[in-house]
Amino acid sequence: MGLDFLILYEHVVREYESILLLKLELERRGYSVAIHQLLDRKKLAYRLWKKPRVLVSSCMYDDEAINSHVYNNVGRCKKVVNLHWEQMLSDTQEEGDWFNFNGNAKRCVQTCWGQLTQNRLVAHGMDKKNCPVTGAVMMDFLRPEFEGYFLSKKELCQKYGLDPDKKLLLYISSFGYASMTDQEVKELSDMAGEDFSGFARTNKLSMEQTLDWFDRYLEAHPDEQLVYRRHPSEWKCAALEQLAQRRPNFHIIFADSVKQWITAADQIFIWMSTAIAEVYFARKSCHVLRPVPIEHQFDPVIYKDARCVTSYEEFEKAAAEKDAPFPIDSQIIEGYFDASDTPAYLRMADLLEQVYKEPPRDDPFAPPFRPHFNLLKYVALLGVHMLFALRLPPKKVFFFCRPLADFAQRIYGYVEKAYISPADVAAMEARIRPFVK
Repeated sequence: MGLDFLILYEHVVREYESILLLKLELERRGYSVAIHQLLDRKKLAYRLWKKPRVLVSSCMYDDEAINSHVYNNVGRCKKVVNLHWEQMLSDTQEEGDWFNFNGNAKRCVQTCWGQLTQNRLVAHGMDKKNCPVTGAVMMDFLRPEFEGYFLSKKELCQKYGLDPDKKLLLYISSFGYASMTDQEVKELSDMAGEDFSGFARTNKLSMEQTLDWFDRYLEAHPDEQLVYRRHPSEWKCAALEQLAQRRPNFHIIFADSVKQWITAADQIFIWMSTAIAEVYFARKSCHVLRPVPIEHQFDPVIYKDARCVTSYEEFEKAAAEKDAPFPIDSQIIEGYFDASDTPAYLRMADLLEQVYKEPPRDDPFAPPFRPHFNLLKYVALLGVHMLFALRLPPKKVFFFCRPLADFAQRIYGYVEKAYISPADVAAMEARIRPFVK
């Protein structure tokens, strides 16, 4: 029996909660739905007896993405919908080719959180029928309909060994490039056709100075606690661990959604994360910490003319400020995140149901695109998942061949970071289900 929808995801903390909400709504409507991580081992079932009618991807920029995410997982599929998780771009990125889709990616359905993104895609050659505005599903959890969904500050603090009676400061990090090697930055630059080396240096310097601010502040305010929320693409780093050892009131926590921490925090700080929109829809405020200027070609347009904190003295003052005005104009945020009376997950489910029932809007596999099966990737993922199941790090298994060990260890790290246990999935589903009516 075939599968109706297969949903692909990349990052657990960024996506899983939202796609699980979407999955439960589709199942409520009578459809069969499965969730698959981009680096999960390839399953023959999804190419044959459980081949999905609609593939729902996390990203879909070009022909290579169609080949990797669609063809190598399910074979040919003419109904491809992209949840499009990267929509907050810089002005330079908004004008570039990569983020406006290339080749047959324009033939896929590219969902838009708001009107401004749809306008941009249409201006860059997308057919309007292929870039509908759905709203952002992750914002639904902050709507009145989901009141009671999140843990209270007291419950969250008890869960992670924090003191609920102490002031809780939250920092939402975006220093993904700070932990990348020069080779990884080069590979990303080559793939995107843009040099990220300068921005990587800005990441590292901004992170160093921000952590220095935290070090000074937490020493001067031992009765307060700060939770550092790592970005999904950010790896563990020595500087963070050293600060946590030095300051017992500094906590590195990656578990639970950023929305959960936003709703519980007394004070929120941010660098350049698009989670600032979630702060806005949670009806809270925050401060933008910018110890070092960000190159405009990498700074999200949503931060244009944002009020920023640029020195330690300003940071210390901001930490004591109550009910600060929001640092970004509301019209900008609502232009990128459509504030509809209807929850986005219902609008997205309506779209998916429409795509399912109607003939394909376009053919993502139309010539001149030629798909090809990546046997090496198939075998490599199978091997890495076997090692992960046995908890055998490739760097130890392939000690005799450094290049192979480094390559396999890198994939192993991504698999490990994207893993979510069946028990955690069941618990998350049980928590969401009462709100799906």
